[in-house]
Amino acid sequence: MQFDRSRLADLSVFATIVRRQSIKQAAHELGLTSSALSHRLRKLEADLGVRLVNRTSRSLTPTEVGAALAAQIEAALRLIGDALATLTSQHDAPSGRLRINVLRDAARHLLAPALPRYAELYPGMSLDITIDDHMIDIVAEGFDAGIRYGDRVPQDMIGVALSGPQPWIVVGAPALIARVGRPQSPEELLQRPCVEMRLGDNSRYAWELGNAEELRRVDVRGPLCANESQQTIEAALGGIGFAYCLEALVGDHLASGRLELVLPEWRSDGPPFMIYYPSRRQLPPGMRLLIALIRQQQGLPPLAMDGGG
Repeated sequence: MQFDRSRLADLSVFATIVRRQSIKQAAHELGLTSSALSHRLRKLEADLGVRLVNRTSRSLTPTEVGAALAAQIEAALRLIGDALATLTSQHDAPSGRLRINVLRDAARHLLAPALPRYAELYPGMSLDITIDDHMIDIVAEGFDAGIRYGDRVPQDMIGVALSGPQPWIVVGAPALIARVGRPQSPEELLQRPCVEMRLGDNSRYAWELGNAEELRRVDVRGPLCANESQQTIEAALGGIGFAYCLEALVGDHLASGRLELVLPEWRSDGPPFMIYYPSRRQLPPGMRLLIALIRQQQGLPPLAMDGGG
């Protein structure tokens, strides 16, 4: 007989009746009337063409085939219950693998501080991290999510902020400043050696200094062009030129005096880091918890997300 999915409820009712050995007690457990359960039991027997229970005014016992069927139904319902329990447990103890494509700066500034705590809290999770400054199609490449600056998130993706606005500053080594002088305005950078920047799409980047109506773009030149922040910072440390970089990445160097802040009044607030993914629906619990942990470490408030987020 071909299984009719609409019969699943009747089979579950039948298994409850056999387990309780009473239509009245089964009706109480299921929140239904005894007459409704009697009707459904008779209909199930008629549909299957076999007697499933023997009933008298005082007792109810399954027939041999009824007992066998009830045992199989109970086993199947336990499997379904176990599957649902496993799914529910994912919210607190997730397991599985997440593939994330991450901008190099975000890997250093956001992921590196979060990974030890995440591994401690969720040992069942495995993070497959690819560091990549190029923009890619995360769906086509098989990634669950990407992390980029907010202004680089594709418009057809769902984006969630992982940080506040990111301050960008100009820095220089003390030896460089002693040699060429400290710039007093953005325009003076055009007469000083600077470390040029190249983006993931291979375009050169003009430094953006200041904010809003005070914003100035300075197309600097220098002896080195770098497409990666660490290389830029190392060049600055070596006195090759002034560098434009995330303040968060050079905090230790500023504190130690190996680098000095230049043009502090022209600090620029760049877009926040954001994680993005294709849909709000069925957001993996492991990703939801990673987002929550990073936001907490970055001092952001909890964020309600759809689809399990």
